[in-house]
Amino acid sequence: MAEHNKLVIFDCDGTLVDSQHMIVTAMHETFEARGLAALDDIAVRRIVGLSLVEAIANLLPDEEAAVHTEMAEFYKGVFYRLRVEEGLGPDPLYPGTKEVLEALNSDGYMLGVATGNSMRGLKRVLEEHELSHLFVTLQTADGHPSKPHPSMVQTAIAEAGSAEPVTMMIGDTTFDMMMARNARTHALGVNWGYHAGHELEAAGAVQVTSSFYDIPDRVEALIGTA
Repeated sequence: MAEHNKLVIFDCDGTLVDSQHMIVTAMHETFEARGLAALDDIAVRRIVGLSLVEAIANLLPDEEAAVHTEMAEFYKGVFYRLRVEEGLGPDPLYPGTKEVLEALNSDGYMLGVATGNSMRGLKRVLEEHELSHLFVTLQTADGHPSKPHPSMVQTAIAEAGSAEPVTMMIGDTTFDMMMARNARTHALGVNWGYHAGHELEAAGAVQVTSSFYDIPDRVEALIGTA
């Protein structure tokens, strides 16, 4: 029986990069343009990780699906303007991100991303931080149901030649942990993003870490010897 590649999949926003300022600003402008009451920043941060239409539906559950889709398109325009035309990007990496990704890659782990972001947005982030070459599989909201559906993880496993027992999903939200659980993979939470550590554990995280530099040891302990 062929040996499977060991795969570590990362969320993007709130896990690799600190993108909350851009996301919150764009969502506030989207709601304001429609004449809706201002959102609490915490409410916006809570939905980071979901696909955009689903995130807006979560914030406005009583509105029709057509409104959610329309607002999502408006948000994309605002975000693009802030990021590209007004030059507010790139979002900063969290401390240790690049060093740890390079170390995992050197140790023979396949790396992937599973994010509610668009493919265009994800590729821009990776290119800005010169990380593109480290990842063998990129899964985004463009081609999958929203987290916590397991589709992104399942496709990443197939593309990387991996298997569930030797795959780990790393993320900062309960959506990431639930997606990993639904895909029957390991789930590692990080507490520097948008959901609290105890929420991540309740959603299925086998462990929660507070430092990027701890990730290699956690990965090795959970899937390195599998």
